Amino acid sequence: MSETPKSTLQYRFDGPEDAPVLILGPSLGTTWHMWDRQVPELVKHWRVFRFDMPGHGGAPAHPAGSVTELAQRLLGTLDEVGVQRFGYAGCAFGGAIGAELALRHPQRVASLALISASPRFGSADEFRQRGVIVRSNGLDPIARTSPDRWFTPGFAAAQPAITDWAVQMVRTTDPGCYIAACEALAAFDVRAELGRIGVPTLVLVGSEDQVTGPGEARTLVAGIPDARLAVVPGASHLAPVEQPAAVTDLLVRHFSSAWQTPTDATGTHAAISAPPVKPVLAPPPVTPVAEIGPMAQPEAVGGGRPDPYDVGIKVRREVLGDAHVDRALAAADDFSEDFQELVTRYAWGEVWNRPGLDRRSRSCVTLTALVAGGHLDEMGFHIRAALRNGLTPQEIKEVLLQAAVYCGIPAANSAFKIAQAVIREETTPQE
Repeated sequence: MSETPKSTLQYRFDGPEDAPVLILGPSLGTTWHMWDRQVPELVKHWRVFRFDMPGHGGAPAHPAGSVTELAQRLLGTLDEVGVQRFGYAGCAFGGAIGAELALRHPQRVASLALISASPRFGSADEFRQRGVIVRSNGLDPIARTSPDRWFTPGFAAAQPAITDWAVQMVRTTDPGCYIAACEALAAFDVRAELGRIGVPTLVLVGSEDQVTGPGEARTLVAGIPDARLAVVPGASHLAPVEQPAAVTDLLVRHFSSAWQTPTDATGTHAAISAPPVKPVLAPPPVTPVAEIGPMAQPEAVGGGRPDPYDVGIKVRREVLGDAHVDRALAAADDFSEDFQELVTRYAWGEVWNRPGLDRRSRSCVTLTALVAGGHLDEMGFHIRAALRNGLTPQEIKEVLLQAAVYCGIPAANSAFKIAQAVIREETTPQE
């Protein structure tokens, strides 16, 4: 085990030093101990490398705001210990890191397993809402409900020690790092890029997974050219913990038979040691899903600068939420659609996107301006936006108190009533 700087990750090795390296990536809220029951078998074939995400398992609390940044930190760690090429198995968030590595650094990945994974995890609104709850209430509400998301009811009832372990594991995670990870998942979406994953890929999912279930797994299999599907009966989201023997067997079979060696400039395979080949895991039939087209590129405007509308719609969705923006755009008609474009292009693409103030500061300015102008019809969704931009309920209260002094008690009184209702709705954990 090693505690590492901000640019790298906390990690540990198990197994023989001369064996090929197999990386095991954890899910959000877990530590490398989620893989404890796989390690004894895996180290018979590989040198197993496990890592903790920032703020998890006692790792230094250096938040990472994107899956790309976490993948870069992992590569930096591997570079430090001299690992160039590896197999990779990741669960949920760890699977997102694996897909990122396979897409951006294909020369490093020999084979891939995506467990309880998805090309896009839920909705951006869902994860930003989770961040608001953690910022307002701490991690305890998320920790208490984690067994419901991770395990089948029968397993949770029969294994109280493991259930308690899961709760404590989440409860001891650094809240800031957890919130940053939620932001990273909110922005993660590789649906249009799956066809560029060029390594043999096992997609493994629990049959009872209600978080990233068989539907998401089939989307991955349909999009990745060399992918096979394995459904583990009786397992929910944290399949490696709930059904360790079945998951271990599937990983051994996959990485033993699908360890791809790189080719050199002449087209011949470069030398690399690999485990002995075993029979290939045959995939069950996969229901085809609709093909997703290539990712649209922002259209450039004068001087090669990206169209501020494309930037604006992205920022507008990140700040206000997909549901609000979708409603506003859907309500537009021939009379109002030009106004919606103006708002998106200039308010969000030009002003909100300027580097001079961060989004927290812009929310403070916006709330004060709305009180001053009496624009209370927009106060509710900007309170919600302020929470998602990182302001706490206490900080929003201070903004409105300050506004009361300079903008008037009656206006602030109305604003407080709106804010109170929105904050109660946004920060109440969903049981």
